[in-house]
Amino acid sequence: MNSQNIKLAKFAGFCYGVKRAVETAVKLKSDNPDKNIYVLGELIHNMDVIRELDDLGIKTIYEIPEKGDGICIVRSHGEAPEVFEQLEKAGFEVVDMTCLDVKKVQQKAIELAKSDYFVIIVGKANHPEVIAIRANAEQYSEKVLVATSIEEISVFEKEIKEHQKVGVVVQTTQMLSTLNTIVSYLNSISKEVLVHNTICQSTAKRQAEAREIAQTSDLMVVVGSKKSANTTHLAEILKDITNTIHIENDSELESNLDCIKNAKEIGITAGASTPQNIINKVIEKIKN
Repeated sequence: MNSQNIKLAKFAGFCYGVKRAVETAVKLKSDNPDKNIYVLGELIHNMDVIRELDDLGIKTIYEIPEKGDGICIVRSHGEAPEVFEQLEKAGFEVVDMTCLDVKKVQQKAIELAKSDYFVIIVGKANHPEVIAIRANAEQYSEKVLVATSIEEISVFEKEIKEHQKVGVVVQTTQMLSTLNTIVSYLNSISKEVLVHNTICQSTAKRQAEAREIAQTSDLMVVVGSKKSANTTHLAEILKDITNTIHIENDSELESNLDCIKNAKEIGITAGASTPQNIINKVIEKIKN
């Protein structure tokens, strides 16, 4: 058993945007103990963190009440412009924690829409980040499409060809391979394709490093929520390279005992919304 070698990725766990959102929420509560502090939607895709925030008195709400009282945080995924309006109208003091990288995507999507490009957002349509990017672009154009495959775009091929100008932005946690596939298809049907590769640096580095570790590992353990886009993409990428398991926390190691016991070289990485203490527990449990 002790001949196992465990390697933890350097780029694992909280990214800058998530760290900033969590720390700000905690500070807001300690600075304003008598005020209600709410987050619209789950601050990050991690139930342990949500519970910890809840214990501090930072409450998650999923709908905007007619009358709001206190501070409401907009999470790092961002929100549609009308959501900000609704929050203010309800009477909340709004604290915008949209990740700066996500803001950049929204900005690029708006610029493309204003300049009469057919806007294609490479991302998952039902992901909160993508919903917000789309809403920002749709203020200025009706020609906005969300897709993660050629099949989803090809339905609109005639319209895209007629429009001639296509602009592309990407959900910050997408896979580069998905972007490349879509762009090469668009190049074959459009006169002009303007691409903003808005995959964030944290995601790019995390994926590149995990790939490298996977090359020399006979098991990769990806730690993080199944709801987290960047975590599930990590697992997808690594499954093509080596044996990979995706777990939310150490309690899920039990059901993967066989492949853990049989592995000599184990690589561990974690999504952007996975706290360090959860990663540490996984490492400890594997060691024992």
